[in-house]
Amino acid sequence: MVHSPFLLLARLACAALLLSSVSCTLPSGGGAPGSTQYLEAFNPQSLPTSDSFMTDNVSHWDGEGMSGSPSVVIDLSDQKAYFYKGGKLAGVSALSTGDATHRTPTGNFKISEKDKWHKSNLYGDYVDGAGNVVKKDIDVTKDPMPPGTRFEGSKMTHFMRFNGGIGMHEGFLPGYPASHGCVRMPGHMAEIYFANVTPGTPVTVRP
Repeated sequence: MVHSPFLLLARLACAALLLSSVSCTLPSGGGAPGSTQYLEAFNPQSLPTSDSFMTDNVSHWDGEGMSGSPSVVIDLSDQKAYFYKGGKLAGVSALSTGDATHRTPTGNFKISEKDKWHKSNLYGDYVDGAGNVVKKDIDVTKDPMPPGTRFEGSKMTHFMRFNGGIGMHEGFLPGYPASHGCVRMPGHMAEIYFANVTPGTPVTVRP
């Protein structure tokens, strides 16, 4: 079946509208068991994955075989993270950083923690004993927990903490700043950056 370009654009616009209302978490699926997913929140058969949600023509890695101390520069204006080894550019990743009300702080920081399977302790879903979503896209500081449920934090895979609760991690990139302050990256780039940073790696966030 051939789809009209206008229909495809409309579908992408609808997807963007869904994402524009969220930040470091995304709405979960239709309440099915296991649907509390940060990266797989949408049905993968109907919407793109974290690596392909936004057309990414900038992310690349040339750091294999390079030596030298690692450092990362996050540029909020162009929504890119630059990875350096020994002062030489090793790779570039597309990003989605904090939105207008949850800005990613600027300044000089250092990686303080690496957690491959990190989950949010603030944002996620309330689920029942079987894992069915009872209340989705919640903030534990604002949304009371319904009786008989538990909190399931949103996935933030390959988390690299550098400023309090702020870190780089795998996530959807809608093409604009859309997080609660964290730095979302395509899955393959988050994995590469995670493998190449260590606790103490300098991270500079510039406007």
